Amino acid sequence: MENSRKELKNKREQPRNVCLGLINEGQYDSFHLGNTAKCFSKCTQSNTEACDLENLQRYWLKFEDHLVESQSGIVNMSFLKAAVQNVSTNISEDLLFSLMPSQKLLGRNHIPREVFVFSASALAVSLPAGFILSSYSQVPRQMTEDEHDHPDRVRLPRSLFESLQGNRSEVWLAITILDIGPGNLFKGAQLSPEDSSHVLNNRLVGLSLGHIPVGPLVEPLEITFSHQHLPPNMTLSCVFWDVTKGSTGHWSSTGCSTELRAKKTICRCNHLTFFALLLRPILDQATVQALVRISRAGCGTSMIFLASTVILYAALRFYRRRFKSEDAPKIHVALSISLFLLNLAFFINVERDRVPLDTVCWIQGAIFHYFLLCTFTWMGLEAFHLYLVVIKVFNTYFGHYFLKLSLVGWGLPALIVIGTGSANSYGRYAIYDKMNGTTLQLCWFHEKTALSALYITVHGYFLVTFLFSAVVLGLVAWKIFTLPSATVGREQGLNWKGVLTVLGLSSLVGVTWWLAILTPLGLSTIYVFALFNSLQGVFIFCWFATLYFPSRGAMSSSSGTARVDQVHTTSHE
Repeated sequence: MENSRKELKNKREQPRNVCLGLINEGQYDSFHLGNTAKCFSKCTQSNTEACDLENLQRYWLKFEDHLVESQSGIVNMSFLKAAVQNVSTNISEDLLFSLMPSQKLLGRNHIPREVFVFSASALAVSLPAGFILSSYSQVPRQMTEDEHDHPDRVRLPRSLFESLQGNRSEVWLAITILDIGPGNLFKGAQLSPEDSSHVLNNRLVGLSLGHIPVGPLVEPLEITFSHQHLPPNMTLSCVFWDVTKGSTGHWSSTGCSTELRAKKTICRCNHLTFFALLLRPILDQATVQALVRISRAGCGTSMIFLASTVILYAALRFYRRRFKSEDAPKIHVALSISLFLLNLAFFINVERDRVPLDTVCWIQGAIFHYFLLCTFTWMGLEAFHLYLVVIKVFNTYFGHYFLKLSLVGWGLPALIVIGTGSANSYGRYAIYDKMNGTTLQLCWFHEKTALSALYITVHGYFLVTFLFSAVVLGLVAWKIFTLPSATVGREQGLNWKGVLTVLGLSSLVGVTWWLAILTPLGLSTIYVFALFNSLQGVFIFCWFATLYFPSRGAMSSSSGTARVDQVHTTSHE
């Protein structure tokens, strides 16, 4: 008895967390709808508040059935528009319903959803400012074929209702438009960070006949979404919310087709369930193969020149004793080795017909991730070294300097990969075409990896090194072009030696990688990035050979600006 009282007391003391999806279960008055809708914004990656996505999603899925059973008529709330209508099963033509769109700029915080739920998803960083999509501000209503003012519409085939005539003479149809906000609800595994896609406008359009069983439709239903200025290398695909996939469900394209037009997309599906229109980045088979061939040729060439850089360094160490104590060439060679191994890992990743077993793919993904981070780290250390010898100049002595750099250059990526691997983040990664078919499979981050794993350890890491390197390179370039030796007697004309020096230093700090930021602009920038980035090893070799071969004295006499890389700290070991 005492234990029962304690349990009851504990339950009363527990906070009433609506986002666990139990408090408001089965309650659909305006208060409880609004209360539950707050979880759309609360249940995010950054919010620590406990959320049960499965319970919350089930709540909204059952809301469609509730509308039909209660014959609620019209629901008009800021986040929810719904209408329930009595429909005869003996109709003579297809039914059309207007979704009454109002034009709105695309944002991450808007979409369509359903029991016929249709939405769209997109790469946030890839969307141009002028991309316009439809949002929905009014309750859905029935319309005629002659009304052309409302391009966003739902068409339900006559055959759907005819198939129900044996059981009933009329049915209740519910149509809803739900704004699910920027959180995690109804996002699913299809919207993984690797896929870089999300539900369009965060709004779902839903259609439901309640608990009436409906088999595969003889004629598909249609939902039309209007939009403008589809970004390059992006595609729209119609999907539905499959509650049988995973613990919380996710989007699937089975039974749905997508018809893309200039300013609208038509979704046709052969079943009644939740649907969405996803906007996602794509690369077709021909484009992927062309990019792979360019990368193979460039990486193969780079590997030859990177190996030549290491061999040249070994030869110079043998013939020049003082060369052994200089740190700058050691840093260049460390970068060359990491880049060589990254290119080798890339070759192994793409040079096969099938993705290996899960364990092998996990290892390959971790290795590829490690050498990618090593490359980023050594490019950042190149920038750090430039900062010491060109910007700071004084008080730059460090005991065991290169040893400390090596611990950072090889050790820090290892710690990150170990942490990432412990979360089981590596696995199969697929690139899809417009028909949602696989064009390329790699061993990389698993398609269901958490948002933080990829964005922090790759995108975030790259962003940090990029910002630091860009600032240092900008300061170095400013110093080069403002040095008295570079400006005296050069009031007119361009300082070509200074330009070449900046270009050489750019290859060391990874300017070719910076082109990745421009890839959302279109396919041409993707080709430019693939070409120049795969040739980074060639640029490094040219810079290294120009500096140290055949003699440093010759280089010093031929280029006053080359002295930037010839001021070195010395290891004291």
